[in-house]
Amino acid sequence: MKKILVADDDRNILYLISEVLAKGDYEVSQAVNGDHALKLARQIHPDLIVLDILMPGRDGLDVLRTLKADPQTGDIKVVVISAKAQPEDVAKGLAAGADHYFTKPFKVSDLINKIKELLE
Repeated sequence: MKKILVADDDRNILYLISEVLAKGDYEVSQAVNGDHALKLARQIHPDLIVLDILMPGRDGLDVLRTLKADPQTGDIKVVVISAKAQPEDVAKGLAAGADHYFTKPFKVSDLINKIKELLE
């Protein structure tokens, strides 16, 4: 069973994504801020992280850079979901190592399809 970490400070989005993934036979963990996401990523080494950018404390972009710079976590696939939707925001996320960047609002079905594609 593939492990996925969902990190978002919006509990509605966190719950929605987690529930859909759990029904898809993924082992799902949750984080509500960047520091928690980084800690969990190091502890459980998920196969993929769904990562929000705008979170309190350490933001998702900093988490992404930290993960990708660490040899122990650099191989984890990361899908960003963010309200930061300007072309330069998307470019920053991809340059930091995101495997894909979704802007909010997004279709959950598109997210699930991208996750399946990245985990194949």
